[in-house]
Parts: sequence; C-alpha cells; structure tokens
Amino acid sequence: MNRTLILVVVAGFALLAAASSLFTVHQTQQVLITRFGEPRRVISEPGLNVKLPFIDSIIAFDRRLLDYDAPGEEVILGDQRRMIVDSFTRYRIVNPLDYFQTVGPTEAGIRSRLNAIVTSAVRRVLGNEPLLSVLSSDRARIMTEIQRQVNQETRRFGIEVADVRIRRADLPEANTQAILSRMQSERERVAREVRAEGAEQAARIRAGADRERTVLLAEAQAASDILRGQGEQEAIRIFAEAFQRDPQFFQFWRTMQAYREAFSDGDTRLLLAPDSEFFRYFRESMAAGPAAVPAGQAPAEAPAAAPTPAPAN
Repeated sequence: MNRTLILVVVAGFALLAAASSLFTVHQTQQVLITRFGEPRRVISEPGLNVKLPFIDSIIAFDRRLLDYDAPGEEVILGDQRRMIVDSFTRYRIVNPLDYFQTVGPTEAGIRSRLNAIVTSAVRRVLGNEPLLSVLSSDRARIMTEIQRQVNQETRRFGIEVADVRIRRADLPEANTQAILSRMQSERERVAREVRAEGAEQAARIRAGADRERTVLLAEAQAASDILRGQGEQEAIRIFAEAFQRDPQFFQFWRTMQAYREAFSDGDTRLLLAPDSEFFRYFRESMAAGPAAVPAGQAPAEAPAAAPTPAPAN
C-alpha cells in the first residue's frame, strides 16, 4: 500500500515536472527564459520547447507591430509659429534581452520613454522647418528624419521604430483666430483691388465709347452742314439764274409769295399807307381793268387778288 502511494506520488511529481518543463511558443511571440530573475536565453521560433521546471521562468514578448499614440504637444516651428502636433509611433521588439534589461518585462515601461524620445525628436526637427514645409509635400521628408532620430535613441532598448507620423497638426486657438482674421483682411484687400481695377477698366471703356460717340456726332454734323451748304448754294444758284432770265417775273413771283405768307391765316392786320410799294400789283391790276384790253384780244389773266387788308384800328 505504501509502495503504491509512493509510486503515485512519484508519478504525479514526474507529470507535474514534465508539464512545467514543456511550453509552447506562439508564432506571434518571442520568449525570454530567466533563471532566478537572470536572463538565460531567447527563443524566437514558434514551437514546443523545454525548460527547467520550477527554476526557469518564461517572459513572452509580442513580436508584432505595436503602436503608441503620443499626446498633443505645442511645438515652435522654424518661423517662430506655434503648432499643436499629435503624433503616433509604430514599433516592434527586436531584441527581448535588451528590452528586458533596459525597460523591464512589461510593455508599459517603453511607453513613457517613447513619449520623451518622440516628443524631443519632433521638437528638434520641426524647430528647423517653416509652417509651409510642414503643411506641404515636404512632410514625408520631415517624418523620415524624425523616424531616423527616434531609431537612433531607441535602438538600445531592443526595439525598432517602423514609422512615426503626425496625425494632426493644428494651430493654437489664439493663432488660428489671428490667422483667420489676417486671411479675411487679405481677401478683402484683394477684392478691393479687383473692384478698383474693374471700375478703372469700366471708366476707360465708357470714356472711349463717349469719345467715339462725340467723334461720330461731330463727323455727322460736319457732313450735314456740308450737304446743307451745298444745297443752299445750289438753291441760290438756281434763284440767281431765274432772276437773270426774267427779273420782272422773279420780282412778281417773290411778291406773290410775300402776299401768301402775309395773308395765309386770314387774320392779318397791316398798318401801311395806301400808296405803299407792298400793294403796287394790287393798284396796277385795278387800274388796268378789262377796258384796257385792245379789241379782238382776250384779256390777260390777272394775278389772283389777295384779300383786302382790314383797316387798322
């Protein structure tokens, strides 16, 4: 009975020792084996492995890409402008032994150190760059330089920084309002310049149109005066030829025109002497009469008598 109990105890102890000596390394892990707190060896390949039971301890480290999000920090750029920079870092543990000796067995130990290292690198690099470079395609070059500097400082911790990126880069609230006000003022200034140029161009076009209008009117008036003068000259010439052909008839015809214009409205009053030259043809027609016509000859057709002027008041 005692022998059976002893065998059972020995078998149980052997099974427990075998169970504690065997362990599996997952493909996403790398293992550091320590003996009484002292590191002994690193296992990076996945599979089943053996250790001393009850003596060796296993510390597993993730071999995948890890991330760290740094809090937003205010940075002074090369052109003395301030900016709130929010960055993140991607890293992996490449040397578990160095990591364990410098940081410790947990992942939390590296985060505080990464915060200081990344913030310092960001401040150093951005302190030599203007705002336009940070906001342009030069950002890739800037982030490469930041990553290089961070790698130099974190290599002793057994990690490799795969990437450092700026998630957000904003101006402080006070600077943002000042820049927005300055941008608004600049846009208003540009708008005033454009409106002034438009008004100047409109005034130039309007002045040119007025000048062309004045020139066209002056040329038309000049042509009109020339044609009117030519017409009056032709009329004077015709009147002169008619007067030269028969001066008596021309004088008679002009006198008839004067009668027509003087008595056309039927209410004309003239204060003239009876022997006035204006009524000479009236007196001649009344003196000749029908008796003055020779026998056997038809009487000549006398000019139409104009209405007798009303007596003057």
